[in-house]
Amino acid sequence: MTPAAALADEPVRVRVGGLAAGERVVVSAEAEEYSGRSWRSEAIFVADANGTVDVSRDAPVEGSYSGVDPMGLFWSMDPLDGDASYFQPVWPHVRGEFTVRLSATGGEREPATATVRRDWTAGAVSFTELTTKTDGVRGMLVLPPPGVPRRAGVLRFGGSEGGVDGLYDAPLLASRGHPVLCLGYFGVAGLPDSLHDIPLEYFATAAGLLARHAGDEVAVVGYSRGTEAALLLAQLRPELVRAVVVYAPSNVVHSGYPYTGAAAWTMAGRPFPTGPIPVDRIDAPVLAIAGADDQLWDAATHSAELMLALGGPPHRALFYPDAGHGVGTVPYLPSKTVHQGRTGVQTHGGTRAGDAAARQDGWSQVRAFLAAV
Repeated sequence: MTPAAALADEPVRVRVGGLAAGERVVVSAEAEEYSGRSWRSEAIFVADANGTVDVSRDAPVEGSYSGVDPMGLFWSMDPLDGDASYFQPVWPHVRGEFTVRLSATGGEREPATATVRRDWTAGAVSFTELTTKTDGVRGMLVLPPPGVPRRAGVLRFGGSEGGVDGLYDAPLLASRGHPVLCLGYFGVAGLPDSLHDIPLEYFATAAGLLARHAGDEVAVVGYSRGTEAALLLAQLRPELVRAVVVYAPSNVVHSGYPYTGAAAWTMAGRPFPTGPIPVDRIDAPVLAIAGADDQLWDAATHSAELMLALGGPPHRALFYPDAGHGVGTVPYLPSKTVHQGRTGVQTHGGTRAGDAAARQDGWSQVRAFLAAV
C-alpha cells in the first residue's frame, strides 16, 4: 500500500508481488462503518511476467468492478448483509479516520494483508456544533488548522434527505484552508420536520456567520433540492456569495417536499413562487455538476438551461454520461444507485462505476474552483 495513510479523497497504490508469472490472485478490500456493518469488494488479477499485480495498471479478469481503476476496490465494496445504500464511517468529528483492510490470496500461500488509514483531516481541524438558540442556525462549523492559509468559506447543505449534510466533505476542505459551515435547514432538532416554508433569510444568516471566519469570501455548495436555495441566495443576496456549486441541480423552484402543494421556501414571510429560478442578479460564478442518467429529475437539462439563463462564462457545467443523482461529492466511498428516501425507495440512475468516475473528476474540479475564489 502506498501510502499507508492518506486523506480520504486521495488515491493509494495497491501492489502484490512474489507471485509466479501468470498466476491468478484474489485481492479484496473490507471496511467497517459506524453501525459495525462490514463492506467488502473482491477482484481477480493475473500476475505479469515479473510475478506482480499493480492495481493502478492492471484490470481484473473478474470481480466487483471492471477496467483499470486504481481505487476500484474501494468504491465497489458492498455491504455483507446487502441492506445498505451508503457506506457511512463514523462521523469525522467523532473519529478522524477509518481503515480499509486489504488481502491477497493465491495458490496455497497464507493470505498477504495490509491496512490503509483513510484520514478525514490533515492537522488540527476544529469542529463546533451550532444551535438555533445560540447561533441562529443549526449545523457544524469546521475550521482549518492554525497556520494554514485561509481560503474562501464554504456554506454546504443538502437536499430532500434533510439533516446536516456535508460532514464528510467539510474536514477535507478545511484541511486545505476552507472554513466550512455544514448547514441543516429541516429534519433536525430545532428545525422544521419537512421541506416546507423554509425562510430564505435563514441561509443569509448562515452565510453572514460563516463570513466572519472567511474574510467575507463565501462560496455556497448545494445538492439536489438544496440547489434551489443556493441559487436563490446568490440571486437575492449577491453581496454575500462569491461562488456557487450546484450538484444534481434544478433551475426551477419546486413546491415543498413531500409534495403537498405547500411552498418549499419563503421570503419576508411569504411563499416564494414556483417556476424558473431568476438569475439576473447572480454575480458569482456558478459551477453545475450533473449526471446525464439522473432518474430523480433531469439534472442535465436543468444544468443546460441554467447555463443558458446565466449567459455562459464564467459559469460552466460538467456533465457525466454514466452518472445519476449520486454524481457527487467525495470520491472513493462506496454507494449504491438505489436508496431508501423519505418517501420510499428511490432509483438515482447511473451506474456505480459512472458515479465513482464523476465523483473523482468532479471533486477535483470543485476543489480547484473553490481554491480560485
